[in-house]
Amino acid sequence: MKHRIGIYFAYWTQEWDGDFIYYIDKAARLGFDTLEICPANLIGQPEEKYRAIRRAAEDAGLDLTYCIGIAPQYDISSEDAAIRRKGVAYQKQLIDIVEKMGGGPIGGILYSCWPGAFTRGITDKRPWWERSVGHMRELASYAEDHGVTLCMEVVNRFENILLNTAEEAVRYCREVDSPACRILLDTFHMNIEEDSFEEAIAAAGELLYHFHIGETNRKPPGLGKMNWDTICGALRGIGYTGHVVMEPFVRMGGTVGGDIKVWRDLSGGCDENGLDRMAADACRFIRDMLG
Repeated sequence: MKHRIGIYFAYWTQEWDGDFIYYIDKAARLGFDTLEICPANLIGQPEEKYRAIRRAAEDAGLDLTYCIGIAPQYDISSEDAAIRRKGVAYQKQLIDIVEKMGGGPIGGILYSCWPGAFTRGITDKRPWWERSVGHMRELASYAEDHGVTLCMEVVNRFENILLNTAEEAVRYCREVDSPACRILLDTFHMNIEEDSFEEAIAAAGELLYHFHIGETNRKPPGLGKMNWDTICGALRGIGYTGHVVMEPFVRMGGTVGGDIKVWRDLSGGCDENGLDRMAADACRFIRDMLG
């Protein structure tokens, strides 16, 4: 089957917001099947905006997927009960918005916060884990009723403590026990934490619902040292049919560059046309690799 290849809109931006319709048209023109966007800045927007974005995607033949790192003030694993309550309400708002946009997956650090702000010297993360699982059960039940799937993104140790490996994500999803709670693996984070790409993807198995790709230095696929033969072969091996979305971050500056820690220009001095060519090349590369 033809995999649905996507790109995260913030590849082109320096802020976590933008004209999503503009990037829908751009992504479709460059050969992508999916555009991933951040739903946070859609909170409080008029419903006509949701409808306009949805229509633009439908007209372009593009899928929309969603990704967010939940801010610390909405952390459902927090020791502060008031923060956890706000976090549940906040994520329900996101689910409502995505339902209006046609449903689909919301991925990211939904189970905690990004970046993770934890006390030094933690040797037992079970209290954070248990609080998170308890609230995620409520959120996953809500998502089930609204046509949304919540995808727990496994990230490296420098960004959160709860889910660093596929094995941990499997255990987390089994404890939540909902068809709306699934796994998002990301090659950038896997390269840091996993012993084997193949074993991690196999471990996630049928729970793997969304997949992020990028090189070890966050360049687009094909411009680094990732073993794409191994990664794509492992995806084929489990019969993965979900979205494959690249998350390149190559530009310094702004909130995006600061949050992602891009401290040098990784684009080779590209202007927007150059970024477009780089993205289109990466799209063709990964489509060929997936076969």
